[in-house]
Amino acid sequence: MAVTQSDNLQNQGNDQPKFYIETYGCQMNVSDSEIVVSLMKNEGYEITGDIHEAGVIFINTCSIRDNAEQRVWGRLDVFRQEKKKRPGTIVGVIGCMAERLKEQLLEEKNVDMVIGPDAYRDLPRLLAIAETGQKTINTLLSLEETYSGISPVRYSGNGISAYVSIMRGCNYARSRDPGSILNEVSELVNNGYREVTLLGQNVDKYSWEDSFGKMNFAALLETVAKTATGLRVRFSTSYPSDITDEVLYAMASYPNICKSIHLPVQSGSSAVLRNMKRHYTREIYMNRVEAIRHIIPEASISTDIIAGFCGETAEDHQATLSLMEWAKYDFAYMFRYSERPGTYAGKRLKDDVPDDVKSQRLTEIIELQNRLSEESKKADLDKVFEVLVEGTSRKSVSELFGRTSQNKVVVFPGHNCKPGDYVNVRITACTSATLIGETMG
Repeated sequence: MAVTQSDNLQNQGNDQPKFYIETYGCQMNVSDSEIVVSLMKNEGYEITGDIHEAGVIFINTCSIRDNAEQRVWGRLDVFRQEKKKRPGTIVGVIGCMAERLKEQLLEEKNVDMVIGPDAYRDLPRLLAIAETGQKTINTLLSLEETYSGISPVRYSGNGISAYVSIMRGCNYARSRDPGSILNEVSELVNNGYREVTLLGQNVDKYSWEDSFGKMNFAALLETVAKTATGLRVRFSTSYPSDITDEVLYAMASYPNICKSIHLPVQSGSSAVLRNMKRHYTREIYMNRVEAIRHIIPEASISTDIIAGFCGETAEDHQATLSLMEWAKYDFAYMFRYSERPGTYAGKRLKDDVPDDVKSQRLTEIIELQNRLSEESKKADLDKVFEVLVEGTSRKSVSELFGRTSQNKVVVFPGHNCKPGDYVNVRITACTSATLIGETMG
């Protein structure tokens, strides 16, 4: 996923220095970019959607997918041309890719700053050094940094939905003070937002303890839901062996906690999961899906699937297909395996599944999921859902779109509705990706 500065950014005059930022990766990267925007604004910089007028260019990166990294290298080539046209332009690489490839990035003539995901508070000092023409770097990891006290600037998006990070770190968990999380949520409510998504690499590991007591993720989820009854609450991502019945019962108890769970499976084979160093088996995963179906029957379930991981056999692949058929996922992110330097698999396992086999297996996974997604949408025909309106349909200005609690996109005639409204919509038709409906009353 790539998130670039959108056309709706407004430049307030020309007297302030300007910066531009692009984000590659997941929702947590977007949240990090909002922190960087806040810090830059505090330094007197103005954000711009026009790269050609920016004195500082940031690219926020992720190291999980090879495709994302390749796109970043391609963008750095573009930034190199920008520096040739306007000498003195500063280019900074921030995020996980900056931390992993720091020396390699510093060797790039067009990169002036390399800043890891735990070093954003040091950005003003690093920027001052870069302005003198020196290269600068800070990729130190921290076990304490949660960016508490920094109010993220929601510089893009629809003004309806926002992300709130509740934890930091991909490889270790650092939970934020629940007070700061609730303050951020309350601020969003006061600014007219109607939906928040609580973010963490594994939200189920959220844990906070102080002199007032303990709080786990289920308690945090419940507390956020009580902040405002008109506020929808989502979360991402849960880990299969960690999502508890307590979380599921909290979801079932509060109407404004959305009935949608992203539960990555990666593979339907316990042998492959063991090679991936996942802390669950096929049986454990199925147990959690069964619990979801029992406690929240109306919930949708989405997932992540990787085709062609190291050592994956034809039988392992069939196990993935059979699990998909059993789970009946509403949606899935599907990828073919690509070796990532520095990971356990990259260092210890042989990437031994031929590319053509990976491609064929991925094609079979995609074809199956397309059918499952279509079946999921057809099951919603003639049902009525409460939809949060997000904006105008891309295909027609006379139609709006929004999402159900189950995170399914619905397109319907606008009439007197506007973004931010809740409307009841009866589903009259569907495609494999979208529900089509009409408003009630």
